[in-house]
Amino acid sequence: FLYQKPKDYIYMKKLALLLLTTILTITCYSQTSYQKGYYITNANTKIECFIKNQDWKNNPSSFEYSLTQDSETKTENIKTVKEFGIYNASKYLKATVAMDRSTSVVNDLKYGKNPVFNEEQLLLKVLIEGAANLYVYQDGNLKRFFYSKEGSDIEQLVFKKYLTADSKLAKNNHFKQQLKNALNCETIALNKYENLQYTNSSLINFFSDYNECKNSNFTNYENKEKQDLFNVTIRPRINNSSLNIENSISSNKAIDFGSKTGFGIGAEFEFIFPFYNNKWSLFIEPTYQSFKNEQSKDATNVSGGKLIANVDYTSFEIPFGLRHYFFLTNTSKIFINAAYVIDVSSNSPIEYKRVDNSSYDALVVKTGSNFAFGLGYKYNNKYSLEVRYQTSRDILKDYVYYESEYNTTSFIIGYSFF
Repeated sequence: FLYQKPKDYIYMKKLALLLLTTILTITCYSQTSYQKGYYITNANTKIECFIKNQDWKNNPSSFEYSLTQDSETKTENIKTVKEFGIYNASKYLKATVAMDRSTSVVNDLKYGKNPVFNEEQLLLKVLIEGAANLYVYQDGNLKRFFYSKEGSDIEQLVFKKYLTADSKLAKNNHFKQQLKNALNCETIALNKYENLQYTNSSLINFFSDYNECKNSNFTNYENKEKQDLFNVTIRPRINNSSLNIENSISSNKAIDFGSKTGFGIGAEFEFIFPFYNNKWSLFIEPTYQSFKNEQSKDATNVSGGKLIANVDYTSFEIPFGLRHYFFLTNTSKIFINAAYVIDVSSNSPIEYKRVDNSSYDALVVKTGSNFAFGLGYKYNNKYSLEVRYQTSRDILKDYVYYESEYNTTSFIIGYSFF
């Protein structure tokens, strides 16, 4: 028995691969956008320009810019500028500060609670700017917060993990006392200081409360451009699936079920990383799918000379993977993704029957995992379309003499609730 994939399935596979090639070609030319911004030189000259917004996870020491949208790209660095910013997005300020670089990695902790300060010149990211200012510096796993008040010098907020004399983990939370001493206001309760965490959200909330208490006009740069970091999307789909079964000891049981169009539905939960301009995300998408079909074939040593095979395969697929976005405009973007798919079948049957409807053999689907690759388009962070191709999946992995190939290409539409 010679197995050949049906022509419509081959066509859909070629179509998916063609679309994938096209999208990759387009995205090779995609670049991080240049946005309206400025920088201030060491001589206090302000230069209006367009800055390449890389949404830096780690604090930069340089940046790329152009004076107009069409002019050549240039670079400035910490030696030549004292400040730069992207309007409605971010601001960085050069400062010479005393900073402690003690590690927070548990296996590398040192003994002693006192920080070890060294003078460094850094570009600090401004988080809150007002009567009291909050800054952050990040370099890999190292994160340090700094503050200043009404023109005072910038000072690090002290937090350090360390080992005690008996090798137990401890924390130096001196930053709480620093803020209690320096930023005290009548509307801020004492337990507010004690409950502070050394995190962006906790400290931003505190500095916002303090500036409000002082009736200060302040800027929260983290809220300049609100980011939607979590999406829940309902995703119905049209599946074109095919199934072929081979048996190494009986040609009667080798059967091509061909391809068939069916429907499925999934719910996707997506977390967008809050850096690199929201271009990367993780997702998981529990999805219901089914494949039902019947085929007959000529068979030897079987009454009537024919076998009828039925498959009723239903399962929940759980793809989880990584997605990358390429922004076209403020409201539209294309994306590519890759996922590892775990399939949870529901004891689906595959039955072989004689023409007189008597049972000849019966199998129970036991599936393996596979991979999925997709490309798509999203509009206004609400509506999406995707073409997704899955690699072959063995749905009879517990049977020694059987080999199976289950393939699916899906056309998915999506609507994001939030």
